[in-house]
Amino acid sequence: MSDVVNPESMSAGGPGLLSPTHAHPVTATSLAGDVETAATELCAGLGGCDPGLVLVFAAARHALDGLGAALRQRLPEGCVLMGCSTAGELWRDGYHNDSAVAIGFPKTGFRTAALKLRGLSRLCVSDWITQLRALHDRFRPAPNKHLIALLLVDGLCTREEMLSVAIDAALPDVPVFGGSTGFGRDHRHGDVLLDGDTDTDSAVFCLIESDLVIHPIVIDHFRSLIGDMVVTAARPEPRILDEINAEPAAEEYARLVGVDRARLSTAVFAQHPLIVQINGRNYVRAIRAQTSDGGLVLMSAVETGTVLQLGLAEDLAGGFERALGALPERPVLTLSFDCILRRIAVERAGISQSLQRSFDRYNIAGFNTYGEQHGGMHVNQTFIGLAFLPQKASDAYLR
Repeated sequence: MSDVVNPESMSAGGPGLLSPTHAHPVTATSLAGDVETAATELCAGLGGCDPGLVLVFAAARHALDGLGAALRQRLPEGCVLMGCSTAGELWRDGYHNDSAVAIGFPKTGFRTAALKLRGLSRLCVSDWITQLRALHDRFRPAPNKHLIALLLVDGLCTREEMLSVAIDAALPDVPVFGGSTGFGRDHRHGDVLLDGDTDTDSAVFCLIESDLVIHPIVIDHFRSLIGDMVVTAARPEPRILDEINAEPAAEEYARLVGVDRARLSTAVFAQHPLIVQINGRNYVRAIRAQTSDGGLVLMSAVETGTVLQLGLAEDLAGGFERALGALPERPVLTLSFDCILRRIAVERAGISQSLQRSFDRYNIAGFNTYGEQHGGMHVNQTFIGLAFLPQKASDAYLR
């Protein structure tokens, strides 16, 4: 089942928004605890944007359906409202907790269409592909503009791998970026929102066509310590790793890291992820917890026979600055999907303030995820950014 929002025409203005327009995305944040005040503050921050699309990323303490309803009342008729609950929020002044972040994409320079895919656990892959292709056909992308797609998916649905593959099969020429939604750090199902409708076990997918240049940024921060660990028993669907090198997974992992199994923690998992190499590239398979019988619960699936490497986190701030500093211009927005385990590693390393300066310099806005999607893959402990540059796509970039 899906819900489609495909605005062809949108009215200007609306309660809480001013009449002038911006050609660039506009961001806003609110620390208010109640949804009515938060919605008022977010819309005030988006003033003048005249949005065709508003993304909202909200802390677990906000009732996403309530915040969505309050925003819907204040936004222009026909504006697509899309968002999710988070494991933390990102904005220009750094990492947030218990906040809401909104990003407005003006009708001037952007065109969007969105749908919701419900009931992911039913694995209706052929239906997903049909609905995605139909959305793309109705959208009719312009050849001289930049087309991307955003994906927000329930972070505990355990269907991200299958969904990423289905999207890549349906729309192989459309670059897709996104994040698995969180619910604080409690590892509960994450909500997704499309207009006034909030669900779990669902995903929202949005095509965005832009006049601006959009540069993808993919950052991880690991080097391999140990290679050739073999998965000798695993259950891919619940994402449980039972054995490594024919030993109980948690025991063998602890031995390789150099700690007692009893001392394994989220901080240790964030510092030492498991890595899979595919076509010469590293993809992180993060560890969420250990089971009572000695297994490891992962945030992405692995299969028996997979060869893993043990990673070590390093240079969190420097790698971030180098990747964003290599852009040809300072972005007007860097839409960001940053794994919660990366944030935990940043906090443990005591470099949040250093990153805060980069967040401001590169106009960061986004949320902390339970996993990230790009290139037809579901990964972990990665920063995925979309840097919107001030120059027009027709002048500098064609997809």
